[in-house]
Amino acid sequence: MSEEILINVTPQETRVAVMQFGTVQDLHIERGSNRGIVSNVYLGKVLRVLPGMQSAFIDIGLERSAFLHVADIWENSHNGDPEKPIEKVLYEGQTLLVQVIKEPLGTKGARLSTQLSIAGRLLVYLPQETHIGVSQRIESEEQREALRAKLQAVLPPEHKGGYIIRTVAEATAELTFVSDIAYLDKLWANLQATAKTASAPQLLYQELDISLRVLRDFVNQATSRILIDSRETYQRMAAFAQDYNPIANGYLEHYPGERPLFDLHGVEEEIERALSKRVDLKSGGYLIIDQTEAMTTVDVNTGGFVGLRNFDDTIFKTNLEATQVIARQLRLRNLGGIIICDFIDMESQEHRDAVLEEFKKALARDHTRISVNGFSSLGLLEMTRKRTRESLAHVLCEPCPTCQGRGEVKTAQTVCYEILREIVREARQFNAREYRILGSQQVIDLFLDEESQALAQLSDFIAKPVSLQVETMYSQEQYDVILM
Repeated sequence: MSEEILINVTPQETRVAVMQFGTVQDLHIERGSNRGIVSNVYLGKVLRVLPGMQSAFIDIGLERSAFLHVADIWENSHNGDPEKPIEKVLYEGQTLLVQVIKEPLGTKGARLSTQLSIAGRLLVYLPQETHIGVSQRIESEEQREALRAKLQAVLPPEHKGGYIIRTVAEATAELTFVSDIAYLDKLWANLQATAKTASAPQLLYQELDISLRVLRDFVNQATSRILIDSRETYQRMAAFAQDYNPIANGYLEHYPGERPLFDLHGVEEEIERALSKRVDLKSGGYLIIDQTEAMTTVDVNTGGFVGLRNFDDTIFKTNLEATQVIARQLRLRNLGGIIICDFIDMESQEHRDAVLEEFKKALARDHTRISVNGFSSLGLLEMTRKRTRESLAHVLCEPCPTCQGRGEVKTAQTVCYEILREIVREARQFNAREYRILGSQQVIDLFLDEESQALAQLSDFIAKPVSLQVETMYSQEQYDVILM
């Protein structure tokens, strides 16, 4: 399966699109003003210990305090003793090394852990551990043992710390392990040296920016080329690859064309579609994706697809097609937390099993941890996807100032009746000479047409004249009643 990686760079942001067969499969956006902090290591200071929540707030120098739960304190769960309550482990004013494991989301601060890990291309270094683990995605026990033996063969006897062998290491050579070990040892040594002279709160280690993470995390055997539309970024990536991942250097290409790279490959249109609630299927069916604070829901509909044989086959085919599209949309939109998929009801257990199996296959391409619970008694498919950073919609959008994020606005008629009630309230409290309504064009037009009689009746009731004035900058819900 051939894979292309497109990198669009501007001074303000870097965008990465992973393409397969000309279709966007994954999308990452990083802005200079709001760079992600997951995997960053800080020297933090304990601000408050909360025994009732078994957690603590840690100052790491960000706008909001970060959050550390007792279960994420490595020393507390790896010393062989029963887990101690957090008030026995931490105290206010204490300094400690912490790593961000989840971005600040909404009103919540970043989530921390005291178990440190530094990622390389093939290995993840665990300085506090001693064991060698293998990615769960490598399922063959024989392959897992072979990789452990390969790594142990190149580790110096005096070496301290543990490792996790990443999935990409399945087909690698000992020499590559050696370069990864040297790179990670250097990073850890620099972090320790900085920590000795640092005063909390302070950043000790910053994760690579998105363009360099492409070389570390995204390049695999399927990668055919990496197109970069910035010469400066291309040169920086080439220099990094030369020292760290020479194989990737052969994939790097500078794109000098005048037509924007993302326009050329249809990525801009895909981003627009990924912000829409409705996603059309090729068969004529469609999905409705709703993202809320508590969960994300995906509703599958047959739409204009009528099938060729019978209704059950039509439903089955629509659901099968939806599995591939849902899996891709979860990656594109970076949707996390609880996800409920409402596939079209299927009578046949064989069809349900086939849809579930196809869905799991489609989700297997995802690099984020996913748990699928299968169909519930109500016929809903329940799953979770690990949430480590903001979704695409939260990065690119904000709540609508007109509807305040409801997705709906009050009708002009509803606003008219609110205004009439407001004038009655004002007339009972104040003895104004005249009342003037300032409103949107739609509301004023309604007062001049269908609701003109209601306005005249109100004027007679309060025995005062009521005038109208259009405010072109007002939204449909905005209005003011001015006492003249």
